[in-house]
Amino acid sequence: MRIDKWLSSVNVIKRRTIAVDMVKSGVVYINDIEAKPSKNVTVGDKIRIEYLNGQKFYEVLAIPTTKTIPKTQKELYVKEL
Repeated sequence: MRIDKWLSSVNVIKRRTIAVDMVKSGVVYINDIEAKPSKNVTVGDKIRIEYLNGQKFYEVLAIPTTKTIPKTQKELYVKEL
């Protein structure tokens, strides 16, 4: 699954358009490499997002098979480090 789609599917970022903009602006990293919107994520990848007031780190636990997941199931797909 593409990084921009994954970020919105697992409710890390609310909208996919915002996820695409963040990836294009160079604030999303996969395994410490700057991500492009078409970059695929795999289980075990470490994702870093640089915000204005700090950074957040995530680990990919699973890839969702649907467009969105319920917010109650977020911990099955992503772990905040």
